[in-house]
Amino acid sequence: MDALYTAVATATHGREGRAVSNDGKIDLQLGFPVEMGGNGQGTNPEQLFAAGYAACFGSALGLVGRQAKVDVSDAAVTAEVGLHQQGEGFGLAVTLRVELPDSLDEATGRKLVETAHQVCPYSNATRGNIPVELVIE
Repeated sequence: MDALYTAVATATHGREGRAVSNDGKIDLQLGFPVEMGGNGQGTNPEQLFAAGYAACFGSALGLVGRQAKVDVSDAAVTAEVGLHQQGEGFGLAVTLRVELPDSLDEATGRKLVETAHQVCPYSNATRGNIPVELVIE
């Protein structure tokens, strides 16, 4: 399968290092969050995943909105990515909170969000692997 685009980033020293993209647009200090005993000085993989998922889902929602001729340009997506103990290791769980324009009726909004969930690459990557809850606000 040919990629339309390939993102490249390198992380050093795990959660207490740096993450840098090959084009230099990302150069972030990483660190454990306060809730996990860190000093909260750097970002963490869950925040990066949340930002990526929220942006990607928002784009998918925009795509399905345009296809349905429904304006969702004022929609906002908030991704909450939870890290939890899973057996001997760790797992993730995601809640996507989608704030739709007030002018959009509930049934149409729900259909667009559910369709976006089928289109979004993050949703497709996580489906069957981690729980993802869709909340329409």
